[in-house]
Amino acid sequence: MKFSELGLAEPFLRATEALGYEQATPIQTEAIPVVRSGRDLIGCAQTGTGKTAAFTLPTLERLMNSLPRHGTNRADGGGGKANRKNGRLRPVRALVLSPTRELAVQIADSLDRYGKFTPLKQAVVYGGVSQHHQVQALRRGVDALVATPGRLLDLINQGHIDLSKIEILVFDEADQMLDMGFLPDLRRIVARVPTVRQTLMFSATMPNQIRQLAQQWLSDPASIQVAPAAAPAERITQSVHLVDKKRKPDLLSRCVQERNWVRTLVFSRTKHGADKIVKRLKRDGVRAAAIHGNKSQGNRSRVLQQFKSKNPPVLVATDIAARGLDINNVSHVVNFDLPESPETYVHRIGRTARAGAEGIAVSFCAGDERGFLRQIERLTKKSIPVEPTIEGFEPTEPVGGQAVRGRRPRGGSRVGGRSGGRRRDVGQGRSGSKSKGHGGKSADSRSTGERPRRSKGSTAPIAGRGPVKPAGDPGAATTRRKRRRPTTKL
Repeated sequence: MKFSELGLAEPFLRATEALGYEQATPIQTEAIPVVRSGRDLIGCAQTGTGKTAAFTLPTLERLMNSLPRHGTNRADGGGGKANRKNGRLRPVRALVLSPTRELAVQIADSLDRYGKFTPLKQAVVYGGVSQHHQVQALRRGVDALVATPGRLLDLINQGHIDLSKIEILVFDEADQMLDMGFLPDLRRIVARVPTVRQTLMFSATMPNQIRQLAQQWLSDPASIQVAPAAAPAERITQSVHLVDKKRKPDLLSRCVQERNWVRTLVFSRTKHGADKIVKRLKRDGVRAAAIHGNKSQGNRSRVLQQFKSKNPPVLVATDIAARGLDINNVSHVVNFDLPESPETYVHRIGRTARAGAEGIAVSFCAGDERGFLRQIERLTKKSIPVEPTIEGFEPTEPVGGQAVRGRRPRGGSRVGGRSGGRRRDVGQGRSGSKSKGHGGKSADSRSTGERPRRSKGSTAPIAGRGPVKPAGDPGAATTRRKRRRPTTKL
């Protein structure tokens, strides 16, 4: 379906036409009419299918329809009538919550582009930078606000933001916000917005916890799922290399240099691991840069601009930093470490094959990550082809199960294997004999490797020691040496 057939107002059709948008994606075709009608919505679609436009376009149109008629000229500027009503600032009427700074900036850019021919004002607030410019933007009046939960609550507590006039509340990448531990913050935010509102929830995966929250925060929502949950895009060619963990850096360096990977995004499980990968690639003469939570916002912005340039470096990122990034023409996504959560795999490889393009996703799987690989295949219901072994990179590590995501079995050591094993009882020796208790005699106490024991109150001698004097024996005290207190010179 074409954008012109979705019933959007003329300013937004002009904006989409200026951006070269002609055909709407499936999620846009189904979601935009629902949002325009004012109904709550929970939407699930693959990463890179246009979810942002699916909620920003109709949200801006609804804000435009309820905008005061007087002083709606865009040229009025920050302090003009367009931002004031009866001498008061226009309240925030739409709030979009995002899990990461980069995604928040991208959503704000989309609001600016789609609202280019309207007098609506947008702003974005996120942590990691000074709040000065963000507060100045809020004081000029804002119709739509994009925010990360932490900075939003900070500014609310300082009195800079009032959510009592919110008409539309949007959760973007809702599953990631839960994974990042934002649920307590989200509950505080929801408690501050009016109960009568329109609520939209979008995500690439739809775990049960998301559906439970939808029942609490959404009222009779429409449910749209344009593809099977957690299904990667069909245009992504997936493969896996079975390689030892210590050989992964060598394999990555070799693949980048010999296979001419153009715009490559590498995922590391940890920040420290991302820095190590970058250092190794640079040592081999490969341009590389890292992006993760320990980097300043300025550094992250510069690295992203370099990655979008015509001569991009290899970008090594953690899951949190790269979530929701909209970067075109990413040729390869590399899972240097397989994620513990199979849903995260879907989000990772969704960084490629965006907007109808094709892409390649390559995973490096060590012996102790085979369990993660099986979880991914079980979720996606697709077997990932194994690449032929490259000479010199033959896997030698033992295959680990990883039955539970990253957890170690509890309890003491077990005899036998994982199945059918039993815990070794205290006092059981190599011969299998057990001690009969503290007061009893074992068949061979020395063969167990344990120290001989005597029951409480017993005066029986222990083998290899002299007779024990009873407690009432006055000579017993003489065997003890009194500790002297060290004297200190003043």
